[in-house]
Amino acid sequence: MGKITVETCHIEGLKVITPEVRVDNRGYFMESYNYNDFKAAGIDQVFVQDNQSASRKGVLRGLHFQINFPQDKLVRVLKGEVFDVAVDLREGSPTYGQWYGVVLSEENKKQFFVPKNFAHGFLVLSDYAEFAYKCSDFYHPNDEGGIAWNDPDIGVEWPIPEGTEVILSDKDQKHPGFLEYTGK
Repeated sequence: MGKITVETCHIEGLKVITPEVRVDNRGYFMESYNYNDFKAAGIDQVFVQDNQSASRKGVLRGLHFQINFPQDKLVRVLKGEVFDVAVDLREGSPTYGQWYGVVLSEENKKQFFVPKNFAHGFLVLSDYAEFAYKCSDFYHPNDEGGIAWNDPDIGVEWPIPEGTEVILSDKDQKHPGFLEYTGK
């Protein structure tokens, strides 16, 4: 067991992981994480914290990052479907300020590896979704950063279903735009 398929993205460091899923008349079995398989695929991180959230359709969480204690994240959906996004915040990177998005769902069982120094967020597409992720550093509440989810300089193409109201936290409604964040 323990086989994974890894797709690289146009932004260096981002990876979409599809685990091998064994299905029979009882249901399915998969390894959601195996250090050796991930290391062989170039993801050699030690994760120290697991988080899980539940959200309803239209909830958009993001775009978040830690400023002084950046985190690698391995994210997946346990129930439902989300559109997951990462924005490159690595100064000097040829893809600085660019974004990549992928649909993660309980059906496709894909995972998304988001390295340090990326902003991250997701939009819930299904009526309900449970989202889980591993982090390589602990959460530091006084170290939060964020960029507006709808910043035109980044231009994320969120697949907002017609008639769906985007639901944001008070904090996420106040994030600055990309140019304000970068000071450029």
